[in-house]
Amino acid sequence: MSSDALATDPKPDPAELALIAARCFQGADGRRMLAYLRAITLERTLGPGADDAHLRHLEGQRQLVHHIQTLIERGRNGPTSESNSSSHTDQ
Repeated sequence: MSSDALATDPKPDPAELALIAARCFQGADGRRMLAYLRAITLERTLGPGADDAHLRHLEGQRQLVHHIQTLIERGRNGPTSESNSSSHTDQ
């Protein structure tokens, strides 16, 4: 599947997406960008005065970065035996 097809396909192949993520974040620039994304989301804390909207917004950002990290790992290492076994139980 081409990158053009990925842009228009609402359900692209998860394995291909994982490989694309791994390629995007390989090398020094990719590692720096991922470190930056972690710093502004996963490693960020809000004070006790943070309202519900800010907490929810940050949690959404954290979920997105975690999803990207998961895709990268799958692209580099292939699916884990845990994800393989869960996909078999869903069928």
